[in-house]
Amino acid sequence: MAKAQTKATNKYHAKAYDDLRIIVKKGQKEVIKAHAEKHGESINAFVGRAIAETMERDSAADQSKEAHHD
Repeated sequence: MAKAQTKATNKYHAKAYDDLRIIVKKGQKEVIKAHAEKHGESINAFVGRAIAETMERDSAADQSKEAHHD
């Protein structure tokens, strides 16, 4: 990638995305990568999906708890 293209891409990413750094135990990165690739995803796509699905499940559980308290 040309220097100008890299600069443009980095500028776009800075405007459009937030960075999120996670730290995992030694060896877990390769386990996560293998799992993601097995499902046709990048690590980033897999982690994003895992977060979105967990948040959706948690929200449904929260709503269920609220419904039972009414």
